[in-house]
Amino acid sequence: MDAPTLQNVYIGGKRILLRAGFDVPIDDAGNILDDSRIRISLPTIKYILEHGAKQVIVMTHLGRPEERDPASKTDKTAARLSELLGEKVVKIGDFGEKGIPAPEKARIVMLENLRFDPREKSKDLAKRDEFGKQLASLADIYVNDAFSNCHRDHASMTSVPKFIPGCVGISVENEVSTISKAMESPERPFISIIGGVKADKLNAVGNLLKRVDKILIAGALAFTLLKQFGKEVGKTKVDTEGLAEFSSLVAEIRNNPKVILPVDTVLADSFSNDARTKVSSVESIDKDWMALDIGPETIKRFRQEIAAAKTVIWNGPIGVFEFDKFATGTNEIANAMASSSAVTIVGGGDSGAAVEKLGMKDKLTLVSSGGGVSLELFEGKELVAIKALVK
Repeated sequence: MDAPTLQNVYIGGKRILLRAGFDVPIDDAGNILDDSRIRISLPTIKYILEHGAKQVIVMTHLGRPEERDPASKTDKTAARLSELLGEKVVKIGDFGEKGIPAPEKARIVMLENLRFDPREKSKDLAKRDEFGKQLASLADIYVNDAFSNCHRDHASMTSVPKFIPGCVGISVENEVSTISKAMESPERPFISIIGGVKADKLNAVGNLLKRVDKILIAGALAFTLLKQFGKEVGKTKVDTEGLAEFSSLVAEIRNNPKVILPVDTVLADSFSNDARTKVSSVESIDKDWMALDIGPETIKRFRQEIAAAKTVIWNGPIGVFEFDKFATGTNEIANAMASSSAVTIVGGGDSGAAVEKLGMKDKLTLVSSGGGVSLELFEGKELVAIKALVK
């Protein structure tokens, strides 16, 4: 990673503007349901405080508010951060009018939800830069510790470092370096597992085919491909509309020995946890049923590949894991990775949620905090917010 890191920047006596990724799930009243994304930045914040920074000004977005929704304010986020740090965090509102409290009155400050200001996500670069300059005026150094947003060209991610020196925080450095190392210089055998629904995940498949020894494709994406190969997939949800731009890649996948597709599946007569089910070969799927999970023979094959691997990366659920009846494939893959001695990386999103639900996060090398951004790294793309820090 070419971007400066926090450990290589002198922060003593400086005001630090920290872009955190505290986009935590909340209920209708704004109560935090899972504080994992707050906890991930604690090492960065503690490092900044322990190395003599004058003040830490934390900024984040929360949800996708169309207006100043009270439930999307960062008050409860600030309160939870204060509890975790054991130190007061002062939440302020419109800093442009009242300014930032003096460091002696507030060593840690949290700003209001960035997305309350339309300039944060504006498509007009001039407006994003205007907001970025205003944010930058609050501090001496910018620290990006929001990995989950590093693929977004937003004011707080890419405009701020135009006006003050910037670097990556500890969690961003860890996620980018861990995933990049796995992609660029993996221990082999190197396998990838791609699940999920949308055909645009074939961007990742195309890049991974150049790098991996095997790629296991599951989820609705696998049945989208099987349908293209002339198989009956019944009422299984597929994304054939998204395939138009991938015709040559689909042909390559069909004949590529690196690619392993499901050989059997768990069928359901409705999209429900109460549905009737049966196991079927992918060669004989009933036209009135839908595939909601991989079958036992596919699980066996996938587990064998994982057991033999030295590096495993996974993005996207294997089946409809939200329904317990169809979570077996996802659970088995997670268990196989947790039992492996390989480097194991889960690319956030739904697959990360599944691992969290199973309590296996600590048994894996990395469970990414960002599904979309890790997928971009799997696709071989450059992260726009990291590029913005490189001078």
